[in-house]
Amino acid sequence: MNWDIANPFITHINVTAKNIDQLGHVNNAVYVTWLEQCAWQHSGSLGLNLAIYQQLDRAMVVIRHEIDYLASAFVNDQLQLATWITELDKKLRITRQFQLISQQQKKTILRAKTIFCCIQLSTGKPKKMPDEFIIRYGNALVQH
Repeated sequence: MNWDIANPFITHINVTAKNIDQLGHVNNAVYVTWLEQCAWQHSGSLGLNLAIYQQLDRAMVVIRHEIDYLASAFVNDQLQLATWITELDKKLRITRQFQLISQQQKKTILRAKTIFCCIQLSTGKPKKMPDEFIIRYGNALVQH
């Protein structure tokens, strides 16, 4: 695949009928769900799952999505969704980039950027990232 950045974390998606809207293509809200699932899977692969979030009383929550829908996906399409951590301020914020490629069309059909903020789970308020986040997310930080 022609990834925008080297060494992505990749999830595979098979488009099903439940992903399709009245216009006959994947609904825009479904893509947001896929971004969230990919981010959780990537975080889990780094050893940062919900149990660790709860143990540390911290979580990374979305504060901004930027999505460019470049083409449509259709039922039975096979997609590859890649993510990278591209910014980490070691205080509150992490930025992820995403790229979605259709294997049938052999092209990128979506690019996205999501900014996350660290919060304290018990209060819901912004709180500095624990060292565990800085280390594990930092190890996945890519230069682009």
